[in-house]
Amino acid sequence: MLHIESAKYYGDYKIKVHFNDGSTHIVDLEHTIFNDNRPIIKALSNKKLFQDFSIQLHTITWTNGLDFAPEFIKSCSIQSIKETA
Repeated sequence: MLHIESAKYYGDYKIKVHFNDGSTHIVDLEHTIFNDNRPIIKALSNKKLFQDFSIQLHTITWTNGLDFAPEFIKSCSIQSIKETA
């Protein structure tokens, strides 16, 4: 089962996410935020709210109660990052 281990705001509507499968991705949620009409998702167009997230129950959770499945978040990847030790 895919889990998010850490996440850091990257800029605009992007987040750098490290998954339990060892991969790290830059995910871009702008398309989702601006093309989904549900108010809970539209609220993330406010960048201050977008940046106000934490990891809970193995995924990213925003202070307005929104979360997405880790699989969906990974599907929004625009770049895979190879981490070096």
